[in-house]
Amino acid sequence: MRKIELLAPARDLETGIHAVNCGADAVYIGAEKFGARDGAANTVSDIAKLCAYAHRYRVKVYAAVNTIVTDKELPAAQKLIGDLWSAGADAAIIQDMGLLEAGLPPIPLIASTQTHNDSPEKVLFLEKAGFRRVILARELTLKEIKAIRAKTAVELEFFVHGALCVCYSGQCCLSYAQGGRSGNRGECAQPCRKLYTLKDAAGETISANKHLLSLKDLNLSRRLGHLLDAGITAFKIEGRLKDRDYVRNVVTAYRRELDKALVKRELCRASLGTSFTGFEPDLAKTFNRGYTEYFLDGNPADVASPDTPKFVGESLGRVFDVKNGSFKLHNPERLHPGDGISFFDKAGVLGGSLVNGVGDGRVRADNLKGMENGTEVYRNLDREFLRGIERGAARRKFGVRLEFSEYEGGFLLKAADERGAVAEARLPGAKAAAKKPEQAEETLKKQLAKLGDSDFYLQSLEIKLTKPYFIPVSVLNDLRREALAALENACPVPAREEAALVPNEYPYPEEKLDYRANVLNSAASRFYKRHGVKEVEKAAEAGADLAGRPLMTIRYCIRRRLGLCKKGKEVEPLYLSDAEGNRLRLEFDCDACRMRLFAEERAAGGEEE
Repeated sequence: MRKIELLAPARDLETGIHAVNCGADAVYIGAEKFGARDGAANTVSDIAKLCAYAHRYRVKVYAAVNTIVTDKELPAAQKLIGDLWSAGADAAIIQDMGLLEAGLPPIPLIASTQTHNDSPEKVLFLEKAGFRRVILARELTLKEIKAIRAKTAVELEFFVHGALCVCYSGQCCLSYAQGGRSGNRGECAQPCRKLYTLKDAAGETISANKHLLSLKDLNLSRRLGHLLDAGITAFKIEGRLKDRDYVRNVVTAYRRELDKALVKRELCRASLGTSFTGFEPDLAKTFNRGYTEYFLDGNPADVASPDTPKFVGESLGRVFDVKNGSFKLHNPERLHPGDGISFFDKAGVLGGSLVNGVGDGRVRADNLKGMENGTEVYRNLDREFLRGIERGAARRKFGVRLEFSEYEGGFLLKAADERGAVAEARLPGAKAAAKKPEQAEETLKKQLAKLGDSDFYLQSLEIKLTKPYFIPVSVLNDLRREALAALENACPVPAREEAALVPNEYPYPEEKLDYRANVLNSAASRFYKRHGVKEVEKAAEAGADLAGRPLMTIRYCIRRRLGLCKKGKEVEPLYLSDAEGNRLRLEFDCDACRMRLFAEERAAGGEEE
């Protein structure tokens, strides 16, 4: 049976443990170097601790070593992957093909989405090259995913929640071109989240001072069943820079939704244990830029978040009687001191404040500059919800089956759990018939079922006695504790999957590779040439000339969003400019519904031409 995985991000050890507790089947975490999120690095020691905790539940830990590296850095990256394997990591997420030439331990490899995995041919190549899993491009439709699945056997991983890059992953050079900070090196400055003004070829303004390249966040929580049917194995939540509350809320929400889809299809999850939470997850309460299902059903008109790249929050309605640092709102009791609120001023700039107090029908806040009567207000920090997450922190437990019976010299308690562990505890001694049979039987069931703060919950309890006996409560409690302790010690140690690489010459689907293949070291170049590539251009980060070449290839179309789509016709470029004087040209491939972004030369003095 196909085992399905909910894959959660971990900023650090603590967040990773929370992800496991909330029901993740696997966790991905950045290593101390060479991760595509430079601000989410972790020591090998911490990753080892996470592996030890996660493996109790058969949860896997994947280490992200997914930047491109130089020839000088390649030995260090190779050693790091070896250290991660020794620490217990179950797989390494990589982008740089030079690592396949470096001599790695038998650690399974996952092809990062940075390797631009958007076609059956590319995914099949990665499968043949030795990857155990491929992380697909976020831009794919269900139809395209099914086409990939039909021609490959490798595990397929797909993002289902979180932030979206406007460019195909691994294909963006804008941050590097503008300031030397490369996304392929873990240092993206996110120029796509900046303010831009859009003009046509004649210089007429189409849209001014908007975040025109900023996208909404992905939310496919309603579509997990469709993705299962399309062949997805691992359902990935984005967010290695997100805090623990984000992870706890989102993982809990997706665990519930994925479990429903699995039951309908008679599929099983990839890990063991059940998560018990004392809070109700709500994806609207967690950081997002508005939600979209992106291209899953084709080409949607509106996937952008042009007003702000920040978290606006949930609408509470429009304010009135604004004065003296306070305002009125219908049902103001929905807000509490410590909540965060946001609102747009007349200029469309998002402002925010913390709530100081609520009383007498008024809401008092720190900073209401720009708020007027009729302004719509949002809550982007719900203090009570976060307290609920903290109070109701998840606990993950194993289902246990207990059997209580008697033997000639006393009583026997057998225990078996879902990990395959089996143990028993004996209570020798004379047996005393119960004077109150019904009460004795009820006490026996009640005390044996009290698993309390242990790592187990009761799946079943079977009593096999010839007649009711009197057994003191304290004795029953000791017997139960002894059986559970023995069960933990009897747990079999799971073996990690190994995947030794066997070099081959399976042909790459292209004979020429340009700078977008991100080849930064000579080992990567050798890898591609061994697989039949005749020309390999160096990466932008290695000095490739980007003049007149696309810095982004984008499936989202600004023309389409603004109602300017002229599919089937030749259209003129449009131009973006920012406050720093950068000017970008957008060219449109309307037949393929693609948009390409180029840098325009600045005039003397840094002014636009």
